[in-house]
Amino acid sequence: MSLRIIDLSHTLTTVGLMSTWPGHPTFSATQTSSIPEQRSNVTALSLGSHTGTHIDAPSHFMADGETIDEFDLRRLFGRAVVVDVTKKGHRERITWDDGVIVLICTGWSRFWGQTNYGDHPFLDVDVARKLVERGVRVIGVDALSPDEMKIGEEESEDIGVHGVILGAGGAIAENLRGLEEVMGMERPVVSLLPIKIGGCDGSPIRAIAFEGAI
Repeated sequence: MSLRIIDLSHTLTTVGLMSTWPGHPTFSATQTSSIPEQRSNVTALSLGSHTGTHIDAPSHFMADGETIDEFDLRRLFGRAVVVDVTKKGHRERITWDDGVIVLICTGWSRFWGQTNYGDHPFLDVDVARKLVERGVRVIGVDALSPDEMKIGEEESEDIGVHGVILGAGGAIAENLRGLEEVMGMERPVVSLLPIKIGGCDGSPIRAIAFEGAI
């Protein structure tokens, strides 16, 4: 079998629409050197640790949790199973009966950059507990968060799925795309490798899934 690669990351762009968590830094890219005026093209980037397709380290919610540079890379690279929950509607709870192993395909990536992107289906916290009980520590979702989006007065002390997964020393990949294609793979391997940023709570990633011979 020839090598097949699926890009699971959204494009960071200053000209198109992007979805970010309210209050988080926005993305900007400013050219500081350009050809032919200078000998090379150089761009200054500004973004948050949770901009675009990214991974949450335990320290994102846990004061004593591992930072992204401390997290074991072997846990962010390996075989994965994608569970199809695309029949769920906006802001509908995903329960354990739907089944969850590592990557959750909600189909919500199709709304990336739109105002309703935050209305994604969300995981029941019992799902996260059962995953942890079964030894799962890394999950991914093609939406803004595995938790329900609550802003301002709706926010509570309960940090839900994030609290369970990150509290168990795990990691969460968010804003994935292309999981529908991964479901067609027989034995997909997924890479969720972050930028090595010292002491940081997360990092943008270039997530991919692949199968076949290299």
